[in-house]
Amino acid sequence: QVRLVESGGGLVQAGGSLRLSCAASGSIFSTDVMGWYRQVPGKQRDLVAAITSGGSTNYADSVKGRFTISRDNDKNTVNLQMNSLKPEDTAVYYCYIHRFGYTRDWGQGTQVTVSS
Repeated sequence: QVRLVESGGGLVQAGGSLRLSCAASGSIFSTDVMGWYRQVPGKQRDLVAAITSGGSTNYADSVKGRFTISRDNDKNTVNLQMNSLKPEDTAVYYCYIHRFGYTRDWGQGTQVTVSS
């Protein structure tokens, strides 16, 4: 009922930057959390950053000071500006929305690869 489409992934050198975007469509509500998880093969999917409809944010300790999450409520989009990228940031990044009273909905994922 909710479709999430990510874009902006790619290959960058360590120290470089990428900007991920996620566009949501369908049954969108104003009371929600949107954000990003990431996953590497053989490991669990971990939260990277999240933002509420009111603009409150939280980040994984590993990305604080380097990543910035933002959203445009009118356009139903969420963005992740990733600076000072490190090889350990390499993962598939998944956009999600968590609407109040629902389980999370997920995008298909976009690959981010950071070379050393």
